[in-house]
Amino acid sequence: MNVLLWVVYPYLAMAILVGGLIWRYRYDKFGWTTRSSQLYESAVLRWGSPLFHFGVLMVLVGHVGGLVIPKSWTEAVGVTEHTYHLMAVFIGTVAGLCTLIGLGILIARRRLTGPVFAATTRNDKAMYVVLAGVIVLGLLATVRANVLGDGYDYRETVSPWFRSLFYLSPDPDVMAEVPVGFQIHVLAAFALFAFWPFTRLVHAFSAPVGYLARPYVVYRSRDGRGGGLRPTRPGWDGPPRLPEPQRTRSRR
Repeated sequence: MNVLLWVVYPYLAMAILVGGLIWRYRYDKFGWTTRSSQLYESAVLRWGSPLFHFGVLMVLVGHVGGLVIPKSWTEAVGVTEHTYHLMAVFIGTVAGLCTLIGLGILIARRRLTGPVFAATTRNDKAMYVVLAGVIVLGLLATVRANVLGDGYDYRETVSPWFRSLFYLSPDPDVMAEVPVGFQIHVLAAFALFAFWPFTRLVHAFSAPVGYLARPYVVYRSRDGRGGGLRPTRPGWDGPPRLPEPQRTRSRR
């Protein structure tokens, strides 16, 4: 069971993530979008979207620092483990709450705003459930272990195991000793990774690099009465004059 959960399952989720992104980009390039609903409602979105994205970015930075960067590296630059632990718990809890509150605002907006709810698909609903589950499980595990409990340093167990996946030598016995709350959070996170390419979350892998070299957009003025494109007239020259008829002589 340990090999299935902590070796087979993570590699399967990452394979689906990479393969799904390639498939989506190749066969659904025009669907690679957030399917924004700002046109239907913008007042609530103006509050929920920045709060959610700010929290997600902070959570991502914290996870990269805790899972990818070894403890010896932070200690080498003068950051003690106690200092790092306090910063991680405080900033991580604040970032998680911001993400959860922002996500709650977005879900409430999508459910209570008629046009937005009508544009919501089953895929979107499943995505919200999985994403909210991962966030809630992470917050519960952090608060239970570090605020209500005696503290737990996941950098000694989860982090080495996570890095060993990329070394192609994972040790499932390490994760068997991790508290259940962290185990469920990790399993839910890999489920989100596998589900990621097939949802609107795929836009997170986009970057507006082509915008830097994109040519200028040419705008043309249109007549205010809706008469189509018309040539502009000078302001004080009056209406255009018709050419005078030419006089010709003819012989009879």
